[in-house]
Amino acid sequence: MDRSVAYSHRGPRRRRSVLGRLALLGSLPLLGASPLGAAPQPPPFPPASDFRSLQLITLACGRENSAEPCEKARTLANPLLDHPRLPASCKDVLWTIRQQAVVAASNSFERREAIDRAARSLTAVCRQQLPVTKPAGDGQPGAQGGLKLIRPSQN
Repeated sequence: MDRSVAYSHRGPRRRRSVLGRLALLGSLPLLGASPLGAAPQPPPFPPASDFRSLQLITLACGRENSAEPCEKARTLANPLLDHPRLPASCKDVLWTIRQQAVVAASNSFERREAIDRAARSLTAVCRQQLPVTKPAGDGQPGAQGGLKLIRPSQN
């Protein structure tokens, strides 16, 4: 018997046993994974009250220029920066608050205006966008009581 044939015969058998083990492992559910393989749901969108309280604290930081409201504004903005459901425009405003809400030597107009601008835009930019639903209808113009067009008769 030729040795090269013997080695070539053993090679695929080993591969099949290893492949069989891998297939068996692939059919077992992983620890912590759901049996249906569904992706985990993202956390819920933060409530508007969170953004409103952050807005008021940030305005107080700009007005008072003291450590307590500025530190609290940065502390509240920080975890929201990592929230997966917030849009990039909202995270830009949160980042501005995080960077600008610091105690300064003088409470200049430029400092207050930068902080106040970010605080004012917070509730508008960080609003949850709800999906737009189309009204039910047959797609014909005038079906919903809107514009009624005169159609020429076909002879």
